[in-house]
Amino acid sequence: MAKSRLAAIDVGNDSIKAILGEADYELNIPNIVARDTEDRPVIGIEELDEKNPLDGIHVKVHSPALKENNAIYRVGILATKSDNATELDPGSSKSEEDQTLVMLLTTLALDAVRDENKEQFSRNKNVIDASYILGTGLPLREVKEGKDAGYRSRLLGSVHQVEFLVTPKYQGLKVNIKFEEVKVYPEGFAAYINLVMDNDLKIINKDLIDKRILIQDIGGLSTDIAVIKNRNVDDDKAQGFNLGVSESLEAIREEIRTKHGVELDSRRDVVEIITKKNDRNHIMVRGSRTSVHDITDRILLDLAKKQYRLLRNTWQKNSQTEICYFVGGGSTVLKEYIKTLNNNLDGYNIDFFEDEKESIWMMANAYHKLVKDYVRKTQKQNTKEPVKK
Repeated sequence: MAKSRLAAIDVGNDSIKAILGEADYELNIPNIVARDTEDRPVIGIEELDEKNPLDGIHVKVHSPALKENNAIYRVGILATKSDNATELDPGSSKSEEDQTLVMLLTTLALDAVRDENKEQFSRNKNVIDASYILGTGLPLREVKEGKDAGYRSRLLGSVHQVEFLVTPKYQGLKVNIKFEEVKVYPEGFAAYINLVMDNDLKIINKDLIDKRILIQDIGGLSTDIAVIKNRNVDDDKAQGFNLGVSESLEAIREEIRTKHGVELDSRRDVVEIITKKNDRNHIMVRGSRTSVHDITDRILLDLAKKQYRLLRNTWQKNSQTEICYFVGGGSTVLKEYIKTLNNNLDGYNIDFFEDEKESIWMMANAYHKLVKDYVRKTQKQNTKEPVKK
């Protein structure tokens, strides 16, 4: 098998964020799947290859790591158009869901089939053999429960295959994916690495390096609060909670449907309504611009209060904390509500990333830094080892 390619993948509840190779390619795919049949109907089949593959991901996934092997899926944007689309449910474990693996393997297959990687991976007719060194992560709660070891071994121990069915440009191609190494990091630790270190893991934020810090990572299904002390995550004090933004987004989506008769395809559509630069908190109802501010404000303020309670309780147990950073996609959605609560209540020293992309891509960036460092150290070690006679 050809040389392994680096992959850093954050399987977020809202979307997959992937940084591939030497950061030469990025992928962002909605984390939505829908079970499907082998021959999905396509209007204008002869024009299929003119379309963007990301708009029509249709795959069969074979892997011994899956509970439902050889299942066929619509993935990402295509899945949002299905009546049976599924997103990860609150309370579920990311490490144990088929959907996590389907998304991760499909993302790697979409990278492997690119023309730019023809020299990287061997090809025999329509079959591509791809090898990756993967850096990814799991919520703190799952790592503390020891689920990272099982997740890693399921990926490492098998060859996984993604077959592209009715997918633009890639129809009929099969990708065999093997992992040379899989590194699974706790998400809170990854956020800290990204805060204080550059791409070569050199310290860039000296003001933070010896501070006592909280990092509150608000995701779709969970919230992790990492407690950083003496440059390390305090495993005993770090906590994971089954509280994310998904349920609130689902509640907003349902209320918009009930009150205005408007069907939104996915939670991602709700996020877009809440965060867009123009016409924020507005939708079109029968062609008229309509405010949904009353719905979004009430539901998101309620969630922000719960998140603030987590902050308060954690800070009380770690009274010498100097600052709390809010990161993750959920913090982007709740930023203004949490800031307002903090100004009116305790006035903790908190900070958000004004660059929304930086906050949302923080985990993927961190995994890329860490897995790159792992490769660098491994290569260094291998060159030092004496040659056996």
